[in-house]
Amino acid sequence: MFDIVFYNNTLQQWAIGIGAAVVTFILLRIIKGLLHRRISKMAQKSNTDIDDLVAELIRKIHFLLLLMISLFVGTYFLTLSDKILDIFQVLIILALLLQGGIWGTTVIQWWVNRYKKERMTEDAASVTTFSALGLVLKIVVWSIVLLLALDNLGINITALVAGLGVGGIAVALAVQNILGDLFASLSIVLDKPFVIGDFIIIDNYLGSVEHIGLKTTRIRSLGGEQLIFSNSDLLNSRIRNYKRMFERRVVFALGVIYQTPAEKLKKIPGIIRQIIESQENVRFDRAHFKDYGDFSLNFEIVYWVKSPDYNVYMDIQQAINLEIFRQFKENEIEFAYPTQLIYTAKENGE
Repeated sequence: MFDIVFYNNTLQQWAIGIGAAVVTFILLRIIKGLLHRRISKMAQKSNTDIDDLVAELIRKIHFLLLLMISLFVGTYFLTLSDKILDIFQVLIILALLLQGGIWGTTVIQWWVNRYKKERMTEDAASVTTFSALGLVLKIVVWSIVLLLALDNLGINITALVAGLGVGGIAVALAVQNILGDLFASLSIVLDKPFVIGDFIIIDNYLGSVEHIGLKTTRIRSLGGEQLIFSNSDLLNSRIRNYKRMFERRVVFALGVIYQTPAEKLKKIPGIIRQIIESQENVRFDRAHFKDYGDFSLNFEIVYWVKSPDYNVYMDIQQAINLEIFRQFKENEIEFAYPTQLIYTAKENGE
């Protein structure tokens, strides 16, 4: 009975080959399960998440890969034609490509999840962008897998890739603005010229960053309205980020009347210095009699506020202005303001 030949192999050879395939498949499933449980237990005790990734990669070993490996082992006990062996080889390559795609997308998803976990509280907007980036990378991985699979099936992918290239150019031209904003969003997330909460100025617009999306960034202005910029336009603009400022340099000027005596003019820089140095979180830089104006003698004052907070700066500037006003009044120093002298001539020419 076992000597009966069926497709160039006896029944005994078929039994041995099928048995070897079944035993191999069972052993592979057992090894997969043992490895997954072992590494999962190690991952629970570990502080790193690399072992979590390894455990997930083992869990994602596909049934078809195990099946094809098992069948390939079984073929060693059989006498098969070159055509059938070639078919088995192609099927194994396809199974390996499928497994490579699954592992590639698993690694990408692990990377995205890891970023989400680390950045969710700090920079929630970048999470959306990274999720989109993960999706794009997954599409790229499966596109490569598909092209390699078609190539192994004997399909001429050169013409296919050329056709996709022409179609891709047409699609890219149609959605170039969207793609530009998408890549600009990735640039903002990776380079971080600003993050949510930063106070920035773009050209003549200013406000706090509220949201960084895939296509647009939203800013809340000081007036309360929401300003919406496309990401590509935003990166092409000159941006001033006041949140990154550690100290604020303040320059202001004041003028006194021309009738002010020279002795009082000499005292003004000292008075202003004493006023500024009496404030907290302030570093005095200089105070000088700068120039002669049309109707005033002009002084320029420079100091530093040791805080980037705008409200702190305004409180300090207000205190300085009030104290300057008080001390100038005590010292009988008059502020200048625009004046005109009009001379009228009498009829006799006087």
